[in-house]
Amino acid sequence: MNKKLLAVAIAGVLAAPLAQAQTANVTLYGRLNLDAEVIINAKQDYAPDAKQNIYRVSSNSSRFGVKGTESLGGGLNAIFQIESGVSGDASGGQFATRETFVGLQGGWGTMKAGYFLAPYDDLHGIFGNVPTLLTSILATSGLWSNAGDFDARVGNSLRYDMPNIAGFTGGVQIGAKDVGNSGTVAQQRRHAYVLSAAGQYNNGPISAGLGYEVHNKLRDGTAAYPSLQDQAMTATGAYNFGVVKVGAMWERVEYDIGSGGDMKRDMWGISGTGNLGPGQYYIAYFKANDGKGSAVDGSRVFSVTKGPDTGAQMWEVSYTYPLSKRTLLYTGYVMVDNDKNGFYNFGVNAMNNMCGGNGAACGDAGKPQGFTAGMVHFF
Repeated sequence: MNKKLLAVAIAGVLAAPLAQAQTANVTLYGRLNLDAEVIINAKQDYAPDAKQNIYRVSSNSSRFGVKGTESLGGGLNAIFQIESGVSGDASGGQFATRETFVGLQGGWGTMKAGYFLAPYDDLHGIFGNVPTLLTSILATSGLWSNAGDFDARVGNSLRYDMPNIAGFTGGVQIGAKDVGNSGTVAQQRRHAYVLSAAGQYNNGPISAGLGYEVHNKLRDGTAAYPSLQDQAMTATGAYNFGVVKVGAMWERVEYDIGSGGDMKRDMWGISGTGNLGPGQYYIAYFKANDGKGSAVDGSRVFSVTKGPDTGAQMWEVSYTYPLSKRTLLYTGYVMVDNDKNGFYNFGVNAMNNMCGGNGAACGDAGKPQGFTAGMVHFF
């Protein structure tokens, strides 16, 4: 009898944590995405030393992560995620450098704290190169968001996402630029922050989105103009006709300049995604206009430059072929054609010394283009 009582007691002790563990769901996940790229910089008449015909293998947002959900009762869940970058084309990696957070989730929405992409980035999937996962030189952020200025992870962030209400979703995020969380001592002292908000509507064949992001005091100003403010707005939409999904977008970015002037740039684009055999194709055209405003000609923030002939065009075509639900092959071609004073590059895996060291303008040296063929496996 004593042995039976002891067995029952042991079973009860073991059953309690087991039952608690059953309310939690932890998943290991990741993907490896590598491609071979042939890069050509075709315009050589301005800066001969800018000539680059390159072959390389690149790891495109390869990652490894762990995420989980624990039921807290009453429809409330605790959530967490730790995601690390993987250098699939070389040794090493970067721990917790991607979507990493802890939060709560319920019928009222999701609240989380950590390091992650802002709502402005959520709009990219409506018009961007979805079949090839928005990575590699095919990433359409070459022109959009000023080569990623408004499409980056923000540290020290709080974010709220509303629940889906009749197809409407949206989120708002604020991130302070403190030391150790993608910020500097100077940014922390001047209370620099990023504020981002975006909303989407997805219902049947219709998708639409509107996003806004402001960067307050992120860039170094001057004694006379210390409080520089940058902002961006994107409006986008798509309609799925069945045989093809057609997307369109417009964006404006605006920058304060330390001399007291301002600079703005508009861009627009169209895209098409459809089925071709067992895979999907993607075609797109984007046009960045010249930089306008009261700043002096030649003023530049990242890729946006003020003055005439400072725009660029971007063409892209790609095809993705599924070998299984978890393994894809893809190939594509992209070209960024700068005007003679333009300074745009690939959004991911940008060319080094594209303009031959010329910091004022690319001249006719700036026409990066490339072919890529890659494979991605999800696990």
